[in-house]
Amino acid sequence: MQLEALWIAAYLLATSWFAPPLGHGLYTAIENFFSGLAAKPSRCVLAIFFATIVLRLLILPIFPIPHPYAPDEFCYLLQGDMFAHGHISYPPHPMAAYLETFYVTFHPTYSTMYSPAQSAALALGQLLGHPWIGVLLSTAAMVAAILWMLQGWLPPRWALLGAIIVLIRIALFSYWMNSYWGGSVAALGAALVLGAIPRLKKTQRTRDALLLGLGIIILANSRPLEGFIFCIPVAIILFLWLLDLRKKQQPIPVRRVLLPILFCLFANFIFTLYYNWRITGDPFAVPRAVYYKQFLSVSPFIWGKIGPPLHYANPQYDAFFNGWIRSIYTRTWDSLRQNELLRLNEFWLFLVGVPFSVAFLTLPSLLKDRRIRPALWHFLVCVLGLVVVTWFEPHYAAPAFCIFLIILFQAIRHLRTWQCRSSPVGVSLTRQIVTLTLLSIPVCLYEHVQNPHGITCWSYQPLWTRAHIAYWLQNMPGDHLVIVRYPPHHDYRDQWVYNAADIDHSRIVWAHDAPGQDLSPLLSYFSNRKVWILEPDSVPPQLYSYTGQPPWPTQ
Repeated sequence: MQLEALWIAAYLLATSWFAPPLGHGLYTAIENFFSGLAAKPSRCVLAIFFATIVLRLLILPIFPIPHPYAPDEFCYLLQGDMFAHGHISYPPHPMAAYLETFYVTFHPTYSTMYSPAQSAALALGQLLGHPWIGVLLSTAAMVAAILWMLQGWLPPRWALLGAIIVLIRIALFSYWMNSYWGGSVAALGAALVLGAIPRLKKTQRTRDALLLGLGIIILANSRPLEGFIFCIPVAIILFLWLLDLRKKQQPIPVRRVLLPILFCLFANFIFTLYYNWRITGDPFAVPRAVYYKQFLSVSPFIWGKIGPPLHYANPQYDAFFNGWIRSIYTRTWDSLRQNELLRLNEFWLFLVGVPFSVAFLTLPSLLKDRRIRPALWHFLVCVLGLVVVTWFEPHYAAPAFCIFLIILFQAIRHLRTWQCRSSPVGVSLTRQIVTLTLLSIPVCLYEHVQNPHGITCWSYQPLWTRAHIAYWLQNMPGDHLVIVRYPPHHDYRDQWVYNAADIDHSRIVWAHDAPGQDLSPLLSYFSNRKVWILEPDSVPPQLYSYTGQPPWPTQ
């Protein structure tokens, strides 16, 4: 990957240096066309929202609706199912010992540890026909909000370019769109906040204050920690702005700005207390913190202690919490360095990519740009917040991603001004960066056609036979109980036991066959169901009746 990155960077620099006028007429015509579109900002925001939806639907024959892959996805889907049925949580289930799975709590309530925003989007999608519709709509809203945000910081045509790049890199092929794991919702909230700040300074409209407050609510209910860190510089920026108004003896916009924001903060505070109370029984007990206390013996922060391993009845829990979780960070300088380098690499490759990295050759001039300096400090604070967390996935950085976009496209603007002996090297360089991004569309589609169950570009789409078995059972008469039997050295990441919100009324109930665990209570409780034994590690997976009837057809 490093060698490939060097070749791409060398190609961009060499071709721009020696052949800058290449395709000048065509590029100029295209740029003029999009500059005309960008001159109507409100229409552009609406247009890119629908364009995101239409383009993703057009590639459905190649990139179909995704099956859930990771435990986190199943948990978000479970929570979305609860919301779609009008519940925040369910009472503890009497067979919880057989039904437990990662990130799901059965005591004091049957719920998940996650914040509700992503699941609310999935619930909306479920009510409209499928949870992925919620992913599609939230990602389209994210792209539209990013365009609106960039319009407040950059000239219109640069804002439109930034949104188009996000549409291609993130909204079509990344796991933010092609999974149920999240990312888009938090980025949507951050974009609303960042887009509102320059507009409030300029016009002081109540609408923008409410959008800023809405963005904070979304952040608080999607990525609470990262959202809180993100909002610290926001609060400082607003405070300094109000202080400046007072120094200039201008009126403080209390009714138009301060009260709407405070109203949103108060409403979110009340909702959070209610949400916590419904799940944990204590308004001040956060579900994630309660789950960590029950199951983790290590701190999620790099300064936290590593306690003695806990005992789990489920061998998969033991492999996950006492194996992988404890191996990520061992409180040594070497493991800290490896962690930080790994998350930097993941962030850069997922959110930036090799071609756009060339733009940061302009870093010296970017640091002198007073207009962008607040965004630079804001991004630095968010990065420091990400550094202190032990584990990392790219969607954790969704709030910081929005700030980074402002910095990135300002850097590209600086890059475009580069000249060598009156030759427009920067113009050619920026055009080729965008062209390479556009060419990634057919490349991703071709790679996915060649390997539809592999990892292509930025998208995970594995062959997940659990979905196939579930589909087969759904078309069988009656209700089913599937007892999953893992071999001793089963990979804990390949989990099969996930259930819906209303377990007792689900067509299929999935349960563990843990070593040494008596199945009699489980079989007695679900005595009205057809009972199956599933051996997922067989090739192909084997499903057969508990009474020993012929196996399920695997071909």
